[in-house]
Amino acid sequence: MTASETVPSTVIAQLSRPHDATEAVRRNLAACWTAVVNAGGAVVPTGCPLPPVAQAMLRPAVERITRELSPDHSRLLMATVDGALAGWLLLRREAHPLAAHCGVVNHVQTHVHFRGRGVGAAMMRHAQGVARDEMGLERLQLAVRSGLGLEEFYRKAGWEEVGRWPGALRVSPGDDRDEILMSLAL
Repeated sequence: MTASETVPSTVIAQLSRPHDATEAVRRNLAACWTAVVNAGGAVVPTGCPLPPVAQAMLRPAVERITRELSPDHSRLLMATVDGALAGWLLLRREAHPLAAHCGVVNHVQTHVHFRGRGVGAAMMRHAQGVARDEMGLERLQLAVRSGLGLEEFYRKAGWEEVGRWPGALRVSPGDDRDEILMSLAL
Protein backbone atom coordinates (compact mmCIF):
# COMPACT_ATOMS: atom_id res chain seq x y z
CA MET A 1 0.00 0.00 0.00
CA THR A 2 1.26 3.45 -0.79
CA ALA A 3 -0.29 6.68 0.34
CA SER A 4 -0.94 8.81 -2.69
CA GLU A 5 -3.36 11.57 -1.75
CA THR A 6 -3.88 13.54 1.40
CA VAL A 7 -6.89 15.77 2.07
CA PRO A 8 -7.22 17.33 5.56
CA SER A 9 -6.35 14.24 7.63
CA THR A 10 -7.68 11.88 4.92
CA VAL A 11 -5.14 9.59 3.24
CA ILE A 12 -6.08 7.55 0.18
CA ALA A 13 -4.17 4.30 -0.33
CA GLN A 14 -4.45 1.92 -3.25
CA LEU A 15 -4.28 -1.87 -3.23
CA SER A 16 -3.72 -3.56 -6.57
CA ARG A 17 -2.62 -7.10 -5.69
CA PRO A 18 -4.20 -9.77 -3.48
CA HIS A 19 -1.22 -9.89 -1.12
CA ASP A 20 -1.70 -6.16 -0.38
CA ALA A 21 -4.93 -7.03 1.45
CA THR A 22 -3.64 -8.23 4.79
CA GLU A 23 -5.89 -9.92 7.32
CA ALA A 24 -6.23 -6.59 9.15
CA VAL A 25 -7.24 -4.82 5.91
CA ARG A 26 -9.85 -7.48 5.10
CA ARG A 27 -11.22 -7.34 8.65
CA ASN A 28 -11.46 -3.52 8.48
CA LEU A 29 -13.21 -3.65 5.09
CA ALA A 30 -15.80 -6.09 6.44
CA ALA A 31 -16.32 -3.95 9.57
CA CYS A 32 -16.83 -0.78 7.50
CA TRP A 33 -19.18 -2.53 5.09
CA THR A 34 -21.19 -3.95 8.00
CA ALA A 35 -21.58 -0.52 9.62
CA VAL A 36 -22.63 1.07 6.31
CA VAL A 37 -25.15 -1.67 5.43
CA ASN A 38 -26.68 -1.63 8.90
CA ALA A 39 -27.05 2.16 8.71
CA GLY A 40 -29.10 1.78 5.50
CA GLY A 41 -26.26 2.57 3.09
CA ALA A 42 -24.50 0.17 0.75
CA VAL A 43 -26.28 -2.63 -1.00
CA VAL A 44 -25.52 -6.04 0.43
CA PRO A 45 -23.66 -8.46 -1.85
CA THR A 46 -25.37 -11.31 -3.67
CA GLY A 47 -26.07 -14.20 -1.35
CA CYS A 48 -26.12 -12.04 1.77
CA PRO A 49 -29.37 -11.35 3.64
CA LEU A 50 -30.82 -7.87 4.00
CA PRO A 51 -29.84 -5.88 7.12
CA PRO A 52 -29.02 -6.30 9.83
CA VAL A 53 -25.84 -8.14 8.86
CA ALA A 54 -22.80 -9.34 10.76
CA GLN A 55 -19.21 -9.03 9.58
CA ALA A 56 -18.99 -12.78 9.02
CA MET A 57 -21.78 -12.52 6.43
CA LEU A 58 -19.81 -9.96 4.38
CA ARG A 59 -16.44 -11.65 4.74
CA PRO A 60 -16.84 -13.95 1.66
CA ALA A 61 -17.53 -10.91 -0.56
CA VAL A 62 -14.50 -9.09 0.88
CA GLU A 63 -12.36 -12.19 0.24
CA ARG A 64 -13.57 -12.36 -3.39
CA ILE A 65 -12.90 -8.65 -3.97
CA THR A 66 -9.38 -8.81 -2.54
CA ARG A 67 -8.56 -12.12 -4.29
CA GLU A 68 -9.41 -10.51 -7.67
CA LEU A 69 -7.22 -7.42 -7.26
CA SER A 70 -4.99 -6.78 -10.27
CA PRO A 71 -3.07 -3.66 -11.42
CA ASP A 72 -4.67 -3.86 -14.87
CA HIS A 73 -8.21 -4.84 -13.91
CA SER A 74 -9.21 -4.22 -10.30
CA ARG A 75 -8.02 -1.78 -7.66
CA LEU A 76 -9.21 -1.09 -4.15
CA LEU A 77 -8.99 2.47 -2.84
CA MET A 78 -9.10 2.92 0.92
CA ALA A 79 -9.45 6.21 2.79
CA THR A 80 -8.07 6.49 6.30
CA VAL A 81 -8.43 9.30 8.82
CA ASP A 82 -5.87 9.28 11.59
CA GLY A 83 -5.10 5.63 10.78
CA ALA A 84 -8.74 4.42 10.92
CA LEU A 85 -10.52 3.10 7.82
CA ALA A 86 -12.95 5.85 6.85
CA GLY A 87 -14.14 4.48 3.52
CA TRP A 88 -13.34 2.41 0.46
CA LEU A 89 -14.33 1.70 -3.11
CA LEU A 90 -13.55 -0.75 -5.87
CA LEU A 91 -12.43 0.40 -9.32
CA ARG A 92 -12.64 -2.23 -12.07
CA ARG A 93 -11.93 -2.32 -15.80
CA GLU A 94 -14.76 -3.77 -17.90
CA ALA A 95 -13.78 -7.30 -18.90
CA HIS A 96 -15.28 -7.43 -22.40
CA PRO A 97 -12.87 -6.19 -25.14
CA LEU A 98 -15.52 -3.85 -26.60
CA ALA A 99 -15.77 -2.03 -23.26
CA ALA A 100 -12.19 -2.37 -21.97
CA HIS A 101 -11.72 1.41 -22.22
CA CYS A 102 -14.43 1.81 -19.55
CA GLY A 103 -14.38 1.18 -15.83
CA VAL A 104 -16.91 0.56 -13.11
CA VAL A 105 -16.89 2.03 -9.63
CA ASN A 106 -18.45 -0.29 -7.03
CA HIS A 107 -18.96 -0.41 -3.28
CA VAL A 108 -18.39 3.30 -2.63
CA GLN A 109 -18.64 3.48 1.15
CA THR A 110 -17.87 6.03 3.81
CA HIS A 111 -17.94 4.67 7.33
CA VAL A 112 -20.84 6.19 9.27
CA HIS A 113 -18.43 7.76 11.80
CA PHE A 114 -16.67 9.72 9.03
CA ARG A 115 -19.57 11.03 6.94
CA GLY A 116 -19.74 14.72 6.13
CA ARG A 117 -15.95 15.14 6.28
CA GLY A 118 -15.21 14.99 2.55
CA VAL A 119 -13.99 11.38 2.60
CA GLY A 120 -16.32 10.22 -0.19
CA ALA A 121 -15.48 13.21 -2.40
CA ALA A 122 -11.75 12.65 -1.87
CA MET A 123 -12.07 8.97 -2.80
CA MET A 124 -14.04 9.80 -5.96
CA ARG A 125 -11.49 12.43 -7.08
CA HIS A 126 -8.68 9.99 -6.48
CA ALA A 127 -10.50 7.18 -8.31
CA GLN A 128 -10.86 9.39 -11.39
CA GLY A 129 -7.11 10.03 -11.44
CA VAL A 130 -6.23 6.36 -10.97
CA ALA A 131 -8.71 5.32 -13.67
CA ARG A 132 -7.42 7.86 -16.20
CA ASP A 133 -3.70 8.11 -15.42
CA GLU A 134 -2.83 4.62 -14.21
CA MET A 135 -5.38 2.32 -15.82
CA GLY A 136 -5.83 4.24 -19.08
CA LEU A 137 -9.62 4.30 -18.80
CA GLU A 138 -11.70 6.85 -20.71
CA ARG A 139 -15.08 6.54 -18.99
CA LEU A 140 -16.45 5.37 -15.65
CA GLN A 141 -19.89 4.12 -14.72
CA LEU A 142 -21.68 3.39 -11.49
CA ALA A 143 -25.16 2.62 -10.23
CA VAL A 144 -26.76 4.20 -7.16
CA ARG A 145 -29.97 3.63 -5.25
CA SER A 146 -32.53 6.44 -5.34
CA GLY A 147 -33.94 7.89 -2.16
CA LEU A 148 -30.61 8.60 -0.46
CA GLY A 149 -29.53 11.76 -2.30
CA LEU A 150 -26.55 9.97 -3.81
CA GLU A 151 -27.28 11.12 -7.34
CA GLU A 152 -26.75 14.73 -6.23
CA PHE A 153 -23.43 13.83 -4.60
CA TYR A 154 -22.22 12.31 -7.88
CA ARG A 155 -23.63 15.16 -10.02
CA LYS A 156 -21.55 17.62 -7.99
CA ALA A 157 -18.51 15.48 -8.82
CA GLY A 158 -19.22 15.74 -12.58
CA TRP A 159 -21.16 12.51 -13.13
CA GLU A 160 -24.30 12.49 -15.27
CA GLU A 161 -27.37 10.33 -15.02
CA VAL A 162 -27.72 8.19 -18.13
CA GLY A 163 -30.64 5.98 -17.16
CA ARG A 164 -32.87 4.48 -14.49
CA TRP A 165 -34.31 1.10 -13.74
CA PRO A 166 -37.59 2.02 -11.99
CA GLY A 167 -38.29 -0.01 -8.88
CA ALA A 168 -35.31 -2.29 -9.52
CA LEU A 169 -34.17 -2.41 -5.88
CA ARG A 170 -36.44 -3.70 -3.13
CA VAL A 171 -35.06 -2.39 0.15
CA SER A 172 -37.97 -3.84 2.09
CA PRO A 173 -41.59 -4.82 1.35
CA GLY A 174 -43.29 -1.73 -0.06
CA ASP A 175 -39.99 0.18 -0.42
CA ASP A 176 -38.85 -0.21 -4.02
CA ARG A 177 -36.18 2.20 -5.27
CA ASP A 178 -34.89 3.13 -8.70
CA GLU A 179 -31.40 2.08 -9.66
CA ILE A 180 -29.80 5.17 -11.19
CA LEU A 181 -27.11 4.60 -13.81
CA MET A 182 -24.42 7.29 -13.95
CA SER A 183 -21.45 7.96 -16.23
CA LEU A 184 -18.33 10.13 -16.16
CA ALA A 185 -16.05 10.89 -19.12
CA LEU A 186 -12.43 11.12 -18.01
